[in-house]
Amino acid sequence: MDNQKNERILEPTHVLVLTFPAQGHINPMVEFSKRLASKGLNVALIIPISEPSKSLHSTNHGTSSIKIEQISDGFEGVYTDELSLDVHFELFTVSVSKSLTNFIERHQSSQDNPAKVLVYDSVMPWALDIAIQHGMHGASFFTQSCTVGAIYHHVHRGTLKFPLEDSRGQGHDSVPPVISNLSLNDLPSFAVDVDAYPALVKLVLGQFSNVMRANWRLFNTFAELEVEVVKWMGSQCPLLTVGPTVPSMYLDKRIQHDKDYGLSLFKPNDAETCIEWLDSKDADSVVYVSFGSLASLGEEQMEEIAIGLKRMKGNFLWVVRASEEKKLPCNFLQDMELIDGKGLVVKWCDQLQVLSHGSVGCFMTHCGWNSTMEGVSLGVPMVVMPQWTDQPTNAAFITEVWKVGLMVRVNEKGIVTSEEIESCVNEVMGGERGKEIKANSLKWRERARIAMEEGGSSDNDISDFAKNIIEMYKQ
Repeated sequence: MDNQKNERILEPTHVLVLTFPAQGHINPMVEFSKRLASKGLNVALIIPISEPSKSLHSTNHGTSSIKIEQISDGFEGVYTDELSLDVHFELFTVSVSKSLTNFIERHQSSQDNPAKVLVYDSVMPWALDIAIQHGMHGASFFTQSCTVGAIYHHVHRGTLKFPLEDSRGQGHDSVPPVISNLSLNDLPSFAVDVDAYPALVKLVLGQFSNVMRANWRLFNTFAELEVEVVKWMGSQCPLLTVGPTVPSMYLDKRIQHDKDYGLSLFKPNDAETCIEWLDSKDADSVVYVSFGSLASLGEEQMEEIAIGLKRMKGNFLWVVRASEEKKLPCNFLQDMELIDGKGLVVKWCDQLQVLSHGSVGCFMTHCGWNSTMEGVSLGVPMVVMPQWTDQPTNAAFITEVWKVGLMVRVNEKGIVTSEEIESCVNEVMGGERGKEIKANSLKWRERARIAMEEGGSSDNDISDFAKNIIEMYKQ
Protein backbone atom coordinates (compact mmCIF):
# COMPACT_ATOMS: atom_id res chain seq x y z
CA MET A 1 0.00 0.00 0.00
CA ASP A 2 2.81 2.43 0.89
CA ASN A 3 4.50 1.77 -2.48
CA GLN A 4 1.23 2.48 -4.26
CA LYS A 5 0.92 5.76 -2.38
CA ASN A 6 4.47 6.76 -3.33
CA GLU A 7 3.81 5.91 -6.98
CA ARG A 8 0.68 8.05 -6.85
CA ILE A 9 2.61 11.02 -5.49
CA LEU A 10 5.29 10.67 -8.17
CA GLU A 11 2.77 10.67 -11.02
CA PRO A 12 2.81 13.99 -12.91
CA THR A 13 -0.07 16.39 -12.32
CA HIS A 14 -1.62 17.41 -15.64
CA VAL A 15 -4.17 19.99 -14.46
CA LEU A 16 -4.44 22.46 -11.60
CA VAL A 17 -7.99 23.50 -10.69
CA LEU A 18 -8.45 26.66 -8.60
CA THR A 19 -11.83 27.10 -6.91
CA PHE A 20 -13.32 30.10 -5.12
CA PRO A 21 -13.77 29.07 -1.46
CA ALA A 22 -17.58 29.07 -1.26
CA GLN A 23 -19.65 25.89 -1.20
CA GLY A 24 -21.57 26.82 -4.34
CA HIS A 25 -18.26 27.11 -6.21
CA ILE A 26 -16.42 24.18 -4.61
CA ASN A 27 -19.11 21.61 -5.50
CA PRO A 28 -19.10 21.99 -9.30
CA MET A 29 -15.31 22.31 -9.52
CA VAL A 30 -14.80 19.18 -7.39
CA GLU A 31 -17.10 17.21 -9.68
CA PHE A 32 -15.49 18.57 -12.84
CA SER A 33 -12.09 17.56 -11.41
CA LYS A 34 -13.40 14.03 -10.87
CA ARG A 35 -14.65 13.92 -14.46
CA LEU A 36 -11.20 14.92 -15.72
CA ALA A 37 -9.64 12.23 -13.53
CA SER A 38 -12.02 9.68 -15.06
CA LYS A 39 -10.63 10.65 -18.48
CA GLY A 40 -7.09 9.73 -17.42
CA LEU A 41 -5.81 13.08 -16.14
CA ASN A 42 -4.10 13.67 -12.80
CA VAL A 43 -5.78 16.64 -11.16
CA ALA A 44 -4.91 18.83 -8.17
CA LEU A 45 -7.77 20.91 -6.77
CA ILE A 46 -6.51 24.08 -5.08
CA ILE A 47 -8.68 25.70 -2.40
CA PRO A 48 -7.70 29.06 -0.85
CA ILE A 49 -8.78 28.67 2.76
CA SER A 50 -7.47 29.57 6.20
CA GLU A 51 -8.24 27.86 9.47
CA PRO A 52 -9.97 28.56 11.75
CA SER A 53 -12.15 31.07 9.86
CA LYS A 54 -13.21 28.24 7.57
CA SER A 55 -12.84 24.49 7.92
CA LEU A 56 -12.87 21.95 5.12
CA HIS A 57 -14.51 18.61 5.87
CA SER A 58 -13.92 15.55 3.72
CA THR A 59 -16.71 12.99 3.40
CA ASN A 60 -16.95 9.37 2.28
CA HIS A 61 -13.69 9.28 0.30
CA GLY A 62 -15.55 11.21 -2.42
CA THR A 63 -12.39 12.94 -3.63
CA SER A 64 -9.98 9.98 -3.69
CA SER A 65 -9.44 10.33 -7.45
CA ILE A 66 -8.05 13.86 -7.14
CA LYS A 67 -5.44 15.58 -5.00
CA ILE A 68 -6.64 18.34 -2.65
CA GLU A 69 -4.30 21.26 -1.96
CA GLN A 70 -4.98 24.17 0.39
CA ILE A 71 -3.29 27.54 -0.02
CA SER A 72 -3.58 30.68 2.10
CA ASP A 73 -6.47 33.08 1.49
CA GLY A 74 -4.78 35.77 3.60
CA PHE A 75 -7.30 35.69 6.44
CA GLU A 76 -5.23 33.94 9.10
CA GLY A 77 -5.98 35.76 12.33
CA VAL A 78 -8.33 38.22 10.58
CA TYR A 79 -11.89 38.73 11.87
CA THR A 80 -13.54 38.81 8.46
CA ASP A 81 -16.99 39.89 9.72
CA GLU A 82 -15.56 43.34 10.38
CA LEU A 83 -14.28 43.80 6.81
CA SER A 84 -16.24 45.57 4.09
CA LEU A 85 -16.78 43.54 0.93
CA ASP A 86 -14.37 45.80 -0.96
CA VAL A 87 -11.59 45.26 1.57
CA HIS A 88 -12.40 41.54 1.83
CA PHE A 89 -12.05 40.91 -1.90
CA GLU A 90 -8.99 43.15 -2.23
CA LEU A 91 -7.19 41.29 0.56
CA PHE A 92 -8.31 37.96 -0.90
CA THR A 93 -7.07 38.84 -4.39
CA VAL A 94 -3.66 40.09 -3.23
CA SER A 95 -3.13 37.16 -0.85
CA VAL A 96 -4.31 34.38 -3.16
CA SER A 97 -2.36 35.82 -6.11
CA LYS A 98 0.76 35.49 -3.99
CA SER A 99 -0.01 32.04 -2.55
CA LEU A 100 -1.07 30.70 -5.98
CA THR A 101 2.13 32.00 -7.54
CA ASN A 102 4.18 30.33 -4.80
CA PHE A 103 2.26 27.08 -5.24
CA ILE A 104 2.77 26.99 -9.02
CA GLU A 105 6.47 27.79 -8.70
CA ARG A 106 6.96 25.01 -6.12
CA HIS A 107 4.98 22.65 -8.34
CA GLN A 108 6.98 23.49 -11.45
CA SER A 109 10.31 23.14 -9.70
CA SER A 110 9.39 19.72 -8.22
CA GLN A 111 8.17 18.03 -11.42
CA ASP A 112 9.99 17.25 -14.64
CA ASN A 113 6.74 17.60 -16.58
CA PRO A 114 4.48 19.94 -14.57
CA ALA A 115 0.85 20.81 -15.15
CA LYS A 116 0.27 22.70 -18.37
CA VAL A 117 -3.28 23.91 -17.66
CA LEU A 118 -4.89 25.96 -14.90
CA VAL A 119 -8.67 25.71 -14.67
CA TYR A 120 -9.76 28.69 -12.58
CA ASP A 121 -13.08 29.89 -11.21
CA SER A 122 -14.24 32.67 -13.52
CA VAL A 123 -14.71 35.11 -10.60
CA MET A 124 -10.91 35.09 -10.22
CA PRO A 125 -9.83 36.33 -13.69
CA TRP A 126 -6.45 37.45 -12.36
CA ALA A 127 -5.55 33.75 -12.04
CA LEU A 128 -5.31 33.65 -15.85
CA ASP A 129 -2.53 36.27 -15.78
CA ILE A 130 -0.61 34.16 -13.25
CA ALA A 131 -1.05 31.04 -15.41
CA ILE A 132 0.24 32.84 -18.52
CA GLN A 133 3.19 34.28 -16.60
CA HIS A 134 4.19 30.71 -15.74
CA GLY A 135 3.80 29.35 -19.24
CA MET A 136 0.48 27.64 -18.58
CA HIS A 137 -2.78 27.58 -20.54
CA GLY A 138 -5.93 28.88 -18.84
CA ALA A 139 -9.52 27.63 -18.73
CA SER A 140 -12.19 29.87 -17.21
CA PHE A 141 -14.86 27.86 -15.35
CA PHE A 142 -18.28 29.53 -14.95
CA THR A 143 -20.23 28.13 -12.00
CA GLN A 144 -23.46 29.95 -12.91
CA SER A 145 -25.78 29.35 -15.85
CA CYS A 146 -24.88 30.24 -19.42
CA THR A 147 -27.90 32.58 -19.47
CA VAL A 148 -26.65 34.53 -16.47
CA GLY A 149 -23.20 34.60 -18.05
CA ALA A 150 -24.68 36.04 -21.25
CA ILE A 151 -26.47 38.76 -19.29
CA TYR A 152 -23.34 39.72 -17.34
CA HIS A 153 -21.41 39.65 -20.63
CA HIS A 154 -23.78 42.29 -22.01
CA VAL A 155 -23.68 44.40 -18.84
CA HIS A 156 -19.87 44.27 -18.89
CA ARG A 157 -19.86 45.57 -22.46
CA GLY A 158 -22.57 48.14 -21.75
CA THR A 159 -24.87 46.69 -24.41
CA LEU A 160 -27.81 45.55 -22.26
CA LYS A 161 -30.79 47.82 -22.91
CA PHE A 162 -34.07 48.12 -21.05
CA PRO A 163 -36.66 47.01 -21.84
CA LEU A 164 -34.90 43.89 -23.01
CA GLU A 165 -36.85 43.84 -26.28
CA ASP A 166 -34.61 46.73 -27.34
CA SER A 167 -31.62 44.38 -27.12
CA ARG A 168 -33.17 41.88 -29.50
CA GLY A 169 -31.96 41.79 -33.07
CA GLN A 170 -29.46 40.28 -35.44
CA GLY A 171 -26.39 42.34 -34.65
CA HIS A 172 -23.33 41.47 -32.57
CA ASP A 173 -24.88 43.11 -29.49
CA SER A 174 -28.25 41.33 -29.72
CA VAL A 175 -29.55 38.90 -27.11
CA PRO A 176 -31.35 35.63 -27.82
CA PRO A 177 -35.18 35.76 -27.62
CA VAL A 178 -35.29 33.58 -24.51
CA ILE A 179 -33.39 36.33 -22.67
CA SER A 180 -35.24 39.26 -24.26
CA ASN A 181 -38.50 37.68 -23.04
CA LEU A 182 -37.41 38.00 -19.42
CA SER A 183 -38.96 40.74 -17.31
CA LEU A 184 -36.90 43.17 -15.25
CA ASN A 185 -37.70 41.15 -12.11
CA ASP A 186 -36.30 38.03 -13.78
CA LEU A 187 -32.81 39.47 -14.27
CA PRO A 188 -29.89 38.91 -11.88
CA SER A 189 -30.14 41.52 -9.15
CA PHE A 190 -26.62 42.78 -9.94
CA ALA A 191 -27.65 43.52 -13.54
CA VAL A 192 -30.64 45.58 -12.47
CA ASP A 193 -29.21 47.51 -9.51
CA VAL A 194 -25.48 47.86 -10.10
CA ASP A 195 -25.16 50.35 -7.20
CA ALA A 196 -26.54 48.09 -4.45
CA TYR A 197 -23.48 45.85 -4.05
CA PRO A 198 -20.62 47.47 -6.01
CA ALA A 199 -17.98 44.98 -4.78
CA LEU A 200 -20.09 42.00 -5.90
CA VAL A 201 -20.99 43.66 -9.21
CA LYS A 202 -17.27 44.16 -9.83
CA LEU A 203 -16.73 40.47 -9.03
CA VAL A 204 -19.35 39.09 -11.45
CA LEU A 205 -18.62 41.53 -14.29
CA GLY A 206 -14.87 41.04 -13.90
CA GLN A 207 -15.36 37.48 -15.17
CA PHE A 208 -15.33 38.91 -18.68
CA SER A 209 -12.41 41.32 -18.27
CA ASN A 210 -9.91 38.97 -19.96
CA VAL A 211 -12.06 35.97 -20.87
CA MET A 212 -11.05 36.04 -24.54
CA ARG A 213 -7.44 35.43 -23.52
CA ALA A 214 -8.39 32.13 -21.91
CA ASN A 215 -7.84 29.04 -24.04
CA TRP A 216 -11.18 27.56 -22.97
CA ARG A 217 -14.46 28.75 -21.44
CA LEU A 218 -16.26 26.04 -19.48
CA PHE A 219 -19.90 26.32 -18.34
CA ASN A 220 -21.64 24.25 -15.69
CA THR A 221 -24.70 23.47 -17.82
CA PHE A 222 -25.65 21.13 -20.64
CA ALA A 223 -26.37 22.22 -24.20
CA GLU A 224 -29.96 20.96 -24.25
CA LEU A 225 -30.88 22.86 -21.07
CA GLU A 226 -29.99 26.30 -22.46
CA VAL A 227 -29.80 25.50 -26.15
CA GLU A 228 -30.59 29.01 -27.46
CA VAL A 229 -28.20 30.79 -25.13
CA VAL A 230 -25.40 28.23 -25.53
CA LYS A 231 -25.53 28.72 -29.30
CA TRP A 232 -25.53 32.51 -28.92
CA MET A 233 -22.67 32.56 -26.40
CA GLY A 234 -20.75 30.14 -28.61
CA SER A 235 -21.05 32.62 -31.47
CA GLN A 236 -19.50 35.31 -29.24
CA CYS A 237 -16.69 33.15 -27.85
CA PRO A 238 -16.19 29.37 -28.21
CA LEU A 239 -17.29 27.48 -25.11
CA LEU A 240 -17.69 23.97 -23.71
CA THR A 241 -20.66 22.76 -21.64
CA VAL A 242 -19.50 20.37 -18.90
CA GLY A 243 -22.54 19.90 -16.64
CA PRO A 244 -24.54 18.99 -14.76
CA THR A 245 -21.66 18.80 -12.28
CA VAL A 246 -23.63 16.43 -10.03
CA PRO A 247 -21.99 13.27 -8.63
CA SER A 248 -21.95 10.52 -11.21
CA MET A 249 -24.01 8.01 -9.23
CA TYR A 250 -27.03 10.30 -9.62
CA LEU A 251 -26.56 10.61 -13.38
CA ASP A 252 -24.59 8.24 -15.62
CA LYS A 253 -23.16 6.05 -12.82
CA ARG A 254 -19.81 5.69 -14.64
CA ILE A 255 -17.58 6.98 -11.82
CA GLN A 256 -17.62 4.35 -9.11
CA HIS A 257 -18.29 5.53 -5.52
CA ASP A 258 -19.00 9.11 -6.69
CA LYS A 259 -22.02 9.52 -4.43
CA ASP A 260 -21.31 12.96 -2.99
CA TYR A 261 -19.17 16.01 -3.62
CA GLY A 262 -16.74 14.93 -0.92
CA LEU A 263 -15.78 18.36 0.42
CA SER A 264 -17.85 20.63 2.62
CA LEU A 265 -17.37 23.89 4.51
CA PHE A 266 -20.18 22.70 6.78
CA LYS A 267 -19.74 19.92 9.29
CA PRO A 268 -21.89 17.05 8.02
CA ASN A 269 -24.56 16.13 10.54
CA ASP A 270 -28.13 14.90 10.78
CA ALA A 271 -27.64 12.66 7.70
CA GLU A 272 -28.83 9.47 9.38
CA THR A 273 -31.62 11.33 11.17
CA CYS A 274 -32.88 12.74 7.86
CA ILE A 275 -32.85 9.42 6.01
CA GLU A 276 -34.47 7.50 8.89
CA TRP A 277 -37.20 10.13 9.06
CA LEU A 278 -37.72 10.10 5.27
CA ASP A 279 -37.87 6.29 5.32
CA SER A 280 -40.93 6.55 7.57
CA LYS A 281 -42.86 8.67 5.05
CA ASP A 282 -44.99 7.72 2.05
CA ALA A 283 -43.75 8.22 -1.52
CA ASP A 284 -43.88 11.83 -2.75
CA SER A 285 -45.30 13.05 0.57
CA VAL A 286 -42.46 15.31 1.72
CA VAL A 287 -41.50 18.83 0.67
CA TYR A 288 -37.79 19.48 1.19
CA VAL A 289 -37.09 23.14 2.04
CA SER A 290 -33.64 24.68 1.78
CA PHE A 291 -32.41 28.16 0.94
CA GLY A 292 -28.76 27.27 0.46
CA SER A 293 -25.57 28.13 2.28
CA LEU A 294 -25.76 31.93 2.07
CA ALA A 295 -29.38 33.19 1.87
CA SER A 296 -30.64 34.97 4.97
CA LEU A 297 -34.36 35.55 5.46
CA GLY A 298 -36.07 37.99 7.83
CA GLU A 299 -37.98 36.88 10.92
CA GLU A 300 -41.36 37.72 9.39
CA GLN A 301 -40.60 35.62 6.32
CA MET A 302 -39.36 32.72 8.45
CA GLU A 303 -42.60 32.81 10.42
CA GLU A 304 -44.72 32.76 7.26
CA ILE A 305 -42.77 29.75 5.96
CA ALA A 306 -43.20 27.96 9.29
CA ILE A 307 -46.97 28.55 9.32
CA GLY A 308 -47.35 27.55 5.67
CA LEU A 309 -45.45 24.31 6.19
CA LYS A 310 -47.49 23.39 9.27
CA ARG A 311 -50.73 23.98 7.33
CA MET A 312 -49.85 22.16 4.10
CA LYS A 313 -51.21 18.69 3.45
CA GLY A 314 -47.93 16.77 3.36
CA ASN A 315 -44.81 16.51 5.49
CA PHE A 316 -41.75 18.74 5.44
CA LEU A 317 -37.99 18.55 5.97
CA TRP A 318 -36.61 22.06 6.50
CA VAL A 319 -32.92 22.96 6.61
CA VAL A 320 -32.39 25.95 8.91
CA ARG A 321 -28.72 26.84 9.38
CA ALA A 322 -27.57 27.40 12.97
CA SER A 323 -27.18 31.12 12.25
CA GLU A 324 -30.84 31.30 11.18
CA GLU A 325 -32.47 29.28 13.99
CA LYS A 326 -33.07 32.32 16.18
CA LYS A 327 -35.45 33.67 13.51
CA LEU A 328 -37.85 30.75 13.88
CA PRO A 329 -41.16 31.47 15.65
CA CYS A 330 -41.15 30.99 19.41
CA ASN A 331 -41.70 27.34 20.38
CA PHE A 332 -41.76 26.21 16.72
CA LEU A 333 -39.14 23.49 17.26
CA GLN A 334 -40.94 22.28 20.41
CA ASP A 335 -44.28 22.25 18.55
CA MET A 336 -42.72 20.06 15.84
CA GLU A 337 -41.98 17.42 18.45
CA LEU A 338 -45.63 17.38 19.47
CA ILE A 339 -46.98 17.07 15.92
CA ASP A 340 -46.89 13.40 14.97
CA GLY A 341 -43.88 13.35 12.65
CA LYS A 342 -45.19 15.98 10.22
CA GLY A 343 -42.02 18.03 10.15
CA LEU A 344 -38.30 17.77 10.76
CA VAL A 345 -35.96 20.77 11.10
CA VAL A 346 -32.21 20.19 10.73
CA LYS A 347 -29.16 22.46 10.57
CA TRP A 348 -27.68 20.80 7.46
CA CYS A 349 -28.09 17.61 5.47
CA ASP A 350 -26.89 15.74 2.40
CA GLN A 351 -29.09 17.45 -0.18
CA LEU A 352 -28.47 14.87 -2.90
CA GLN A 353 -29.46 12.00 -0.60
CA VAL A 354 -32.63 13.85 0.36
CA LEU A 355 -33.66 14.88 -3.17
CA SER A 356 -33.14 11.35 -4.47
CA HIS A 357 -35.25 9.80 -1.70
CA GLY A 358 -38.57 8.36 -2.85
CA SER A 359 -40.58 10.17 -0.18
CA VAL A 360 -39.58 13.63 -1.45
CA GLY A 361 -42.12 15.00 -3.91
CA CYS A 362 -41.22 18.70 -3.95
CA PHE A 363 -38.17 20.93 -3.48
CA MET A 364 -38.77 24.44 -2.12
CA THR A 365 -35.63 26.30 -3.13
CA HIS A 366 -33.94 29.70 -3.38
CA CYS A 367 -32.80 28.69 -6.91
CA GLY A 368 -29.06 28.85 -6.49
CA TRP A 369 -27.57 27.30 -9.63
CA ASN A 370 -26.24 24.19 -7.88
CA SER A 371 -29.61 23.53 -6.23
CA THR A 372 -31.32 24.18 -9.56
CA MET A 373 -29.07 21.69 -11.34
CA GLU A 374 -29.59 19.11 -8.61
CA GLY A 375 -33.36 19.51 -8.74
CA VAL A 376 -33.37 19.19 -12.54
CA SER A 377 -30.92 16.26 -12.56
CA LEU A 378 -32.90 14.32 -9.96
CA GLY A 379 -36.31 15.12 -11.48
CA VAL A 380 -37.80 16.78 -8.38
CA PRO A 381 -40.64 19.32 -8.96
CA MET A 382 -39.86 22.70 -7.42
CA VAL A 383 -41.52 25.59 -5.61
CA VAL A 384 -39.21 28.53 -6.18
CA MET A 385 -38.55 31.47 -3.91
CA PRO A 386 -35.56 33.37 -5.36
CA GLN A 387 -33.74 35.93 -3.23
CA TRP A 388 -30.99 37.73 -5.16
CA THR A 389 -27.97 37.46 -7.52
CA ASP A 390 -28.67 34.89 -10.29
CA GLN A 391 -31.63 33.30 -8.51
CA PRO A 392 -34.48 35.30 -10.17
CA THR A 393 -33.18 34.26 -13.62
CA ASN A 394 -32.88 30.62 -12.60
CA ALA A 395 -36.40 30.75 -11.16
CA ALA A 396 -37.80 32.17 -14.42
CA PHE A 397 -36.25 29.30 -16.39
CA ILE A 398 -37.52 26.71 -13.89
CA THR A 399 -41.09 27.96 -14.18
CA GLU A 400 -41.39 29.42 -17.69
CA VAL A 401 -38.84 27.64 -19.90
CA TRP A 402 -38.38 24.14 -18.47
CA LYS A 403 -41.75 24.21 -16.66
CA VAL A 404 -40.57 22.10 -13.74
CA GLY A 405 -41.84 24.30 -10.90
CA LEU A 406 -44.12 27.03 -9.57
CA MET A 407 -43.06 30.51 -8.42
CA VAL A 408 -44.42 31.88 -5.14
CA ARG A 409 -45.72 35.45 -5.31
CA VAL A 410 -44.63 38.16 -2.89
CA ASN A 411 -47.12 40.60 -1.37
CA GLU A 412 -46.87 44.39 -1.32
CA LYS A 413 -44.41 44.17 1.61
CA GLY A 414 -42.13 41.81 -0.30
CA ILE A 415 -43.17 38.85 1.88
CA VAL A 416 -44.36 35.45 0.68
CA THR A 417 -47.37 34.66 2.87
CA SER A 418 -48.09 31.33 4.55
CA GLU A 419 -51.22 30.98 2.40
CA GLU A 420 -49.17 31.36 -0.79
CA ILE A 421 -46.61 28.80 0.38
CA GLU A 422 -49.32 26.34 1.39
CA SER A 423 -51.16 26.80 -1.93
CA CYS A 424 -48.08 26.38 -4.15
CA VAL A 425 -46.73 23.35 -2.32
CA ASN A 426 -50.14 21.64 -2.32
CA GLU A 427 -50.56 22.34 -6.05
CA VAL A 428 -47.14 20.94 -6.96
CA MET A 429 -47.59 17.85 -4.79
CA GLY A 430 -51.23 17.09 -5.56
CA GLY A 431 -52.82 19.46 -8.08
CA GLU A 432 -53.39 19.21 -11.84
CA ARG A 433 -50.48 21.54 -12.62
CA GLY A 434 -48.36 19.37 -10.36
CA LYS A 435 -48.90 16.38 -12.67
CA GLU A 436 -47.61 18.35 -15.67
CA ILE A 437 -44.67 19.66 -13.66
CA LYS A 438 -43.78 16.14 -12.52
CA ALA A 439 -43.86 14.83 -16.10
CA ASN A 440 -41.61 17.68 -17.27
CA SER A 441 -39.25 17.09 -14.35
CA LEU A 442 -38.78 13.45 -15.34
CA LYS A 443 -38.09 14.47 -18.97
CA TRP A 444 -35.37 16.89 -17.91
CA ARG A 445 -33.87 14.32 -15.54
CA GLU A 446 -33.45 11.97 -18.49
CA ARG A 447 -31.89 14.70 -20.65
CA ALA A 448 -29.43 15.56 -17.89
CA ARG A 449 -28.41 11.89 -17.61
CA ILE A 450 -27.96 11.53 -21.37
CA ALA A 451 -25.78 14.69 -21.50
CA MET A 452 -23.28 13.07 -19.11
CA GLU A 453 -23.40 9.56 -20.56
CA GLU A 454 -20.75 8.40 -23.01
CA GLY A 455 -21.34 10.31 -26.25
CA GLY A 456 -23.61 12.89 -24.57
CA SER A 457 -23.18 16.60 -25.27
CA SER A 458 -21.34 17.42 -22.03
CA ASP A 459 -19.35 14.18 -21.99
CA ASN A 460 -18.11 14.93 -25.50
CA ASP A 461 -16.99 18.42 -24.47
CA ILE A 462 -15.21 17.10 -21.36
CA SER A 463 -13.53 14.41 -23.48
CA ASP A 464 -12.39 17.00 -26.04
CA PHE A 465 -10.94 19.17 -23.28
CA ALA A 466 -9.10 16.19 -21.75
CA LYS A 467 -7.77 15.08 -25.15
CA ASN A 468 -6.41 18.58 -25.79
CA ILE A 469 -4.45 18.41 -22.55
CA ILE A 470 -3.17 14.87 -23.19
CA GLU A 471 -1.95 15.96 -26.64
CA MET A 472 0.17 18.68 -25.00
CA TYR A 473 2.24 15.98 -23.34
CA LYS A 474 2.90 14.25 -26.65
CA GLN A 475 4.39 17.31 -28.29
